[in-house]
Amino acid sequence: MSIISSQQAGFRPSILGGTMIVAGTAVGAGMFSIPIVTAGVWFSGAVLLLTYTWVCMFISGLMILEVNLNYPTGASFHTMVGDLLGKVWSAINGLSIIFVLYILTYAYISAGGSITSHTLEKIMDVNQTEATLIFALIVTFIVWLSTRAVDRLSTILIIGMIVSFVFSVSDMFTHVQIKVLFDQDDNNARYLPYALAALPYLLTSFGYHGNVPGLVKYYQKDSRAVVSCLLYGTLIALIIYFLWQFVIQGNITRDVFKQIIAEGGNIGSLLKNMDTICDSRLTNQLLNAFSYMALTSSFLGVSLGLFDYIADFFKFSDEKSGRAKTALLTFLPPTLGALCFPNGFLYAIGFAGLAATIWAVIVPALMARASRDRFPQASYQVPGGQAMIIFIVIFGLLNACIPIATLLNLLPLYQ
Repeated sequence: MSIISSQQAGFRPSILGGTMIVAGTAVGAGMFSIPIVTAGVWFSGAVLLLTYTWVCMFISGLMILEVNLNYPTGASFHTMVGDLLGKVWSAINGLSIIFVLYILTYAYISAGGSITSHTLEKIMDVNQTEATLIFALIVTFIVWLSTRAVDRLSTILIIGMIVSFVFSVSDMFTHVQIKVLFDQDDNNARYLPYALAALPYLLTSFGYHGNVPGLVKYYQKDSRAVVSCLLYGTLIALIIYFLWQFVIQGNITRDVFKQIIAEGGNIGSLLKNMDTICDSRLTNQLLNAFSYMALTSSFLGVSLGLFDYIADFFKFSDEKSGRAKTALLTFLPPTLGALCFPNGFLYAIGFAGLAATIWAVIVPALMARASRDRFPQASYQVPGGQAMIIFIVIFGLLNACIPIATLLNLLPLYQ
């Protein structure tokens, strides 16, 4: 008679739970930038770029899994990077994570102010500056209150997101026009020149990599289970993005996006154009609700991660006074940035992609290479060998160079 392992005899986590963690982390407010930044390549080009990005981000996640399995359960990015790549890379990796958290917090406050202003302007006289302060103060209070408050509110928001997304998108499907979706009225349109500029924005829409060590711990180093979670979770995100592209770029003509981009690419600008297309007031309200819940859930998750990092770094207590200090350092800089530069959502997402490519793409590939030298008998290895590592590094370097090239006006932008 075989001996039943403790995991088999006791609780065995379902693949569904891990899949939802990955999908929920990846899908968020960043999806609102996708139709805007892919306006240059339009629907067909966006599908190709999203698929390419999904493949690379899925593989880089598998590389983190490969490395993490060689360390004690619970080992973090800091431990793995420091051990395999040294203190310099550990410092670079840590700085890139902090930069991503801060820049995304700024982006979500900026976008939150835009949506709040768009929503409240119909019932009261509120400008974007006032709306930004209202949104930032509410979220700051929730995060300061407790992690449990964030947890409970996030659960409610995710349920609301699913319901509002399904109902609003199903109605918008009926309004999709094929000639708009494939830009058939413009015989002189150019798409390929705008392809590279969109990549860093798409990268941030598949960001789940910080969850991999936690999943390895949760599934007790069961590599098959974690691989399944990463595959199914990222596929769900990809399918959602395809559907989102279909209903947005099948309803709003390509030329209209020039005006949206000129207004800073904020979510409020996109919603205003969607309001003119949907005949149903209920659909418009559901779309507004979905955008608000998607933004708020992403904001809560990102800002809580930044809050915890700052509290740990400065060793602030978990009492009310200590949490107040942490909240001040977490939210004051990005809120001031959002007040001074209210339409920076699109630019912030792009810069987040620049930093994210370091810790979510380049560092995992370099760790996988070093790990294979250190642990040649490892139980799990990402298929593709050295060629796959080079493939991922090239993807990372490409995404790192694009924002710089854009700033130097070396890449054409659709605007």
